[in-house]
Parts: sequence; structure tokens; C-alpha cells
Amino acid sequence: MEKKMTKKDYFNAIKEIIESTESELKETLIYFIENQIASIDNKAEKAKERAAEKKAEGDALRESVKAVLTSELQTADEIFSQLNGEDLTIAKVRARLTQLVNLGEASKEDVKTEDGKNKKAYKLA
Repeated sequence: MEKKMTKKDYFNAIKEIIESTESELKETLIYFIENQIASIDNKAEKAKERAAEKKAEGDALRESVKAVLTSELQTADEIFSQLNGEDLTIAKVRARLTQLVNLGEASKEDVKTEDGKNKKAYKLA
């Protein structure tokens, strides 16, 4: 599959074309393109920084989910039933559980439920 060209790729291609031609605007256009590429790079760097900060700080729901966890295995449904909130969903609880597992603060295992199904269960690490 062909790689999709980014805005930065397009600017670099245009820059190569301009550098190989003679024009009165050559210097101005190259200066403009280099500024655009720098702007794209700065924007991407700031977005990475914001994402890292947001990931590190977590949120209140993750702390609430962690507070419900014990050393005993509990399924996401059991954890969800212990929490209350207006816009709380099982998907949001599962997402926070996955974050806690990825951070090493919780662990997950497969357990068999009474109806014979396999489910993920979580506990404090």
C-alpha cells in the first residue's frame, strides 16, 4: 500500500521543484516553505507534549476505578456496579482499567463466570 503524502511531504516536493528552477521569487518561496515546514514540526511537537501530559495526569474516573480495585479479582461489570456517575459507561470503566494495567497499577486475568463464559478480571498489582 502506498504511503499517504503529508503536508510536510508536499512542501518538501514543492521546495525541490522550486530549487531546480530559476525565478525571481525563488528565495521568497523557499523561505515561505521552510517556515511552513517548521510550523508543522512545532505543531506536532506541541501536540505530543500535550498528549503526554494528559496521559500522565490521568483523570478522576481512573482514580475512582483504582479505588474500587482490591487484591481480589473482579470483572469490569462488578467494578462498574460499584461506581456511580451521570455519564459513566462500562466502556469508560474498561478503558480506565486498561490504562491502569498499562501503567502497572493493576493486573488482569481470565476467569470463568458462572454461565461458563471467559471474562477478564482485574485486581491491584
